[in-house]
Amino acid sequence: MDESRIEEKITEKRRDFILPASVVVAGLMIGVAVTYSTGSKTNQFQESAASVRSIGGGEKGVAQAIELPVAWGDLGAQMIAAGVIDRARLEALYVRRGGLNDYEKQLLEGSGEKLMVTPENSGFILNLLWAFGLSNKNEILEEGPMADPRYGGAGQFASTGGWTIAKGDAMDHYSKHRFISLTAEQQALVERVSKNIYRPCCGNSTYFPDCNHGMAMLGLLELLAFQGASEEQMYSSALVMNSYWFPEQYAVIARYLESKGASFQSVDPKEILGAAYSSGSGIQRVASLIPPEAKAEKQQGGGCGV
Repeated sequence: MDESRIEEKITEKRRDFILPASVVVAGLMIGVAVTYSTGSKTNQFQESAASVRSIGGGEKGVAQAIELPVAWGDLGAQMIAAGVIDRARLEALYVRRGGLNDYEKQLLEGSGEKLMVTPENSGFILNLLWAFGLSNKNEILEEGPMADPRYGGAGQFASTGGWTIAKGDAMDHYSKHRFISLTAEQQALVERVSKNIYRPCCGNSTYFPDCNHGMAMLGLLELLAFQGASEEQMYSSALVMNSYWFPEQYAVIARYLESKGASFQSVDPKEILGAAYSSGSGIQRVASLIPPEAKAEKQQGGGCGV
């Protein structure tokens, strides 16, 4: 594929993969690692999601650097060695965006620390998690909706056709590498949670990861389960990442909740991530219910490209 192109058609159903950065969050970033406190729906992790959405929504606030409860390890190096990521092509792509910073290079080479997400690197981490979710061997990819013959094969989606910086075709790596192996209990947890996490760009849950955000979220859930995260931690982490990837849409949800006398921090992350709020149709419904005086600027969301 010609790397200079910014749009590509792969099917009539899934088309127009936008190559510029998927997420743009305006505002000032401060280096604060946020710890997660179990046993409470109102916690620091969810408050961090609220601060992220406030920046994206054009409201006053500061987007924090947030430490997810998951270590990345040497997965970047493993995926480069396996050809899931062609490092030269990845770096060439990011030259047009100012180049990779030291932390992003560290994620490609090996890091024993927890993932630290900022407004500046959330799109890069999206791409790393996308590559991992696409390539790590998992039953969801092999037996779930992605493999349903009604859709013409797993290669017909944005999450597969849009991954253009692998060595070879993306489908050469689809569910082919055992970077991590989940126990039966961990797999069941990922499947259960993935079926209730939606994204504002479409109407599918993470269990049907047909776009980059869905595939990245699947990868994150696998890592969280593998490293012993609780179901509550998985939902809270997912809400933080969705707030980074779709800041304007989560600002809409926050304004809706405020119009009802509630707050973003007080509502269970599992509820916010469900279809009623976080799906494409859910966010449209929520937006339509906001009183005129509480409405803000036009929503923007992440594209489905690298």
